[in-house]
Amino acid sequence: MSAPVFTTMGCRLNAYETEAMRELAQEAGLANVQVINTCAVTAEAVRKAKKEIRKLARENPDAPIIVTGCAAQTEPETFAQMPEVTRVVGNHEKMQPDTWQSLAPDLIGTTEKVIVNDIMSVTETAGHMIDGFGTRSRAYVQVQNGCDHRCTFCIIPYGRGNSRSVPAGVVVEQIKRLVGRGFNEVVLTGVDLTSWGADLPSQPRFGDLVMRILKLVPDLPRLRISSIDSIEADDNLMQAIATEPRLMPHLHLSLQHGDDLILKRMKRRHLRDDAIRFTEEALKLRPEMTFGADIIAGFPTETEAHFKNSLKLVDDCQLTWLHVFPYSAREGTPAARMPAVHGAAIKERAAMLRAAGERRVANHLTVQLGKQHSVLMENAHMGRTEQFTEVHFDAAQNEGSIVVARITGQSSGQLLAVPA
Repeated sequence: MSAPVFTTMGCRLNAYETEAMRELAQEAGLANVQVINTCAVTAEAVRKAKKEIRKLARENPDAPIIVTGCAAQTEPETFAQMPEVTRVVGNHEKMQPDTWQSLAPDLIGTTEKVIVNDIMSVTETAGHMIDGFGTRSRAYVQVQNGCDHRCTFCIIPYGRGNSRSVPAGVVVEQIKRLVGRGFNEVVLTGVDLTSWGADLPSQPRFGDLVMRILKLVPDLPRLRISSIDSIEADDNLMQAIATEPRLMPHLHLSLQHGDDLILKRMKRRHLRDDAIRFTEEALKLRPEMTFGADIIAGFPTETEAHFKNSLKLVDDCQLTWLHVFPYSAREGTPAARMPAVHGAAIKERAAMLRAAGERRVANHLTVQLGKQHSVLMENAHMGRTEQFTEVHFDAAQNEGSIVVARITGQSSGQLLAVPA
């Protein structure tokens, strides 16, 4: 019998949950199956999930296919109707040992095809203990799930449910275990990280968690934050940015747009000046800080003037790593009922944003020439700096090690380096 084969689509949290599911499935004795963990962030993501399912079925027609993840949660019947699909499992159910125990003996029997319940009724998120991602470089730790906000373009709260936090003690114990297993970097992940703690006793803030981890796990070399909503950054998070060198100087920001009217139509909680003010403050506290950001091109009602404010935000916030999303309507969201921007304009604007991002990356790479960086090796020849910049070494290094390196050049979007 062969071990279950997992395919992950979408965010880092999905990648984390795939590893947790892998352990649950193996413990249940599940074998000879394919599991696809889907994403629902855009209509295109759902289309890609269907395409991947058909591909998996063609490549291994005898292996049952289990579909889970956000797209399975929000559109269970869509996947249940696909002849290639054996089971559809919800986002809460996929993290429960009982689910995998029940699937193991009866995947081709009479068990109900759709195992998806009301995600809004889930009130807790367990701190699943996983030991990594089959690599010795970095490990991801889920500290939060779900979202209490209702941005008009976003379907994710209906796939993930309301915000739930993993208690700080559970998080710290997991990170201690990962450090004990040799991981040199831990990444904190969640759907809405900066909402962490609101549902816990005494309502701690996300910055409290960051400071607690750094204090209670002194032998953790590097702590990284995946993505935050900058308007919710609290005092302790800013203090950590200013005073904790083990907190990596790289923040991915959920900005989405650079025009105040569009931000209001998105039901975002920040305005353009809030984003600029945050990045300016963070850079004062930590001059080497780099920023990534999510930006949507062609949101309904977006004019050329609105778009130019997004384009200008790339420089105003000194963004480096852009995730550009051409807007695609998600059925069931308020934005899907708003006046749409022409598809050609969306494509053109997305290309302009990506070009602006490429210019910022090129500038960032140029500035690093001659500098010294600590590089976490992801494989023998490639690692990442503290700011998440890719670095190539001609000579092989130990995977998972932190190499102090001198930057000698750049090529194809990577820095070139030699050990210092």
